[in-house]
Amino acid sequence: MLPLPALRRLLLTSIKRKSAFVFFALVMSVPALAISGGAIQSLPDFNELVEQSGPAVVNIRVTQKVSAINERPQLSPEEEELFERYFGQPSPHSKKDSEEKPEAEPDAEQISRSVGSGFIFSSDGYVLTNAHVVKNAEEVFVKLTDKREFRAKLIGFDTNTDVAVLKVEGQNLPKVTLGDSTKIKVGEWVIAIGSPFDLDNSISAGIISAKAREIGDFLLLIQTDVAINPGNSGGPLINLKGEVIGINSQIYSRSGGYMGISFAIPIDDAIRVAEQLKVSGKVSRGRMGIYLSEVNENVAEALKLPNKNGTLVSRIEKNGPAEKAGLKDGDIVLSFDGTSVEKSTELRRLAAATKPGSTVNLKIWRKGVTKDYPITLAELPQTETAPIEKTQKEKKTTGKPHPTFGLTVRPLDSEQKKEYGISSGVTIEKAEGVSARAGLQTGDIILTINNQDITDGRAFEKIIEKAGADKSIVVLARRENITQYIAIKNP
Repeated sequence: MLPLPALRRLLLTSIKRKSAFVFFALVMSVPALAISGGAIQSLPDFNELVEQSGPAVVNIRVTQKVSAINERPQLSPEEEELFERYFGQPSPHSKKDSEEKPEAEPDAEQISRSVGSGFIFSSDGYVLTNAHVVKNAEEVFVKLTDKREFRAKLIGFDTNTDVAVLKVEGQNLPKVTLGDSTKIKVGEWVIAIGSPFDLDNSISAGIISAKAREIGDFLLLIQTDVAINPGNSGGPLINLKGEVIGINSQIYSRSGGYMGISFAIPIDDAIRVAEQLKVSGKVSRGRMGIYLSEVNENVAEALKLPNKNGTLVSRIEKNGPAEKAGLKDGDIVLSFDGTSVEKSTELRRLAAATKPGSTVNLKIWRKGVTKDYPITLAELPQTETAPIEKTQKEKKTTGKPHPTFGLTVRPLDSEQKKEYGISSGVTIEKAEGVSARAGLQTGDIILTINNQDITDGRAFEKIIEKAGADKSIVVLARRENITQYIAIKNP
């Protein structure tokens, strides 16, 4: 029986040979299209770009130790299908023919090898790649197009942005030209160079589909239709000037392979991360000590927010920077050091991009009044998790719901006041009709209605009766540790 690596090479060779006939047929049809339309003649020639940037693009080989399972090696389902298609029979490594059950050996270890891409961005041998390519590496080797190979040192990586920096020691190292990712335009041509499926220095081309895709909390990614496959990760995205404008990082896929949508890390963001990694091996980010939620259109309209933008402070960390600065639950942040904020993710990115210890100015909207609050940022931990939602406790329903807004409430008890650190408000025992449809739930604590404090049940009744004639009300409610505005429209 052929070993699995040899079987894979045989399969790849067969696919290449049979694919050549399809490629030949496509090439033969091009002249007719060129004559009739003329559009193909205007397509860019990428040869100069490849010659200019290609030598600085590297193949990265990573070895790491993983737990081994005593199991007969098998092809993946996709490889199984390809083998049967090209050879007309199941592979000798087929799962279909294997009746042996694997026996786990928990103490066993084996060496796993993986492949990625990267590029030299400084003449002294610093290499940019993706964090997911090298973060668990035992050894990293970098190979250039001139066949030179170096053992690389892992300087540092940042999983939040998927950026990593390697260092190689060598003479006369080529380097890429770095561009400005803030100047890219949707529709412009770009190419990717990398090692998809370990095929060194493969070139694929496409266009920029979008400039600022919101995938995570810390970066806005470049979306392209450039073909990116396993092994391309960490390689450069290059514009027609021969400048690197991004690091190819992710794809959108339901199959594990390319489906027409790929994402790259903007080079400006990557370099900022890389410079910190070179100095300290880690990335320092600012934090405000607040939890945020969105302000929807109904709430913005009901509160008469300026420009209908901003993000809601739903919870404040005790003794954190925001509490020390004087922020409160229910505040709405309109801007961060002069930059307008429309969504919570924007505010998180702005804070994270600011050096810990810096003092910035937050423009806060509170009960119809806008005020500036200086806040000194702390340092964001390397990993930070969101608070865990608690299960809502059931309450017995008493009293009658308000005829217009369908709310039945009761005063806060001493346990709630102590747990949440509040002295006023009412608890919802039942939410029906428009209130339930708007999102209020049993157990929510109403703090204000139309920016008026709800001190007790009488205050609630007085304010809700007065509000009944309005088209809508806006409620500031607390659910466990999260505070949010909810707009309720009067039918």
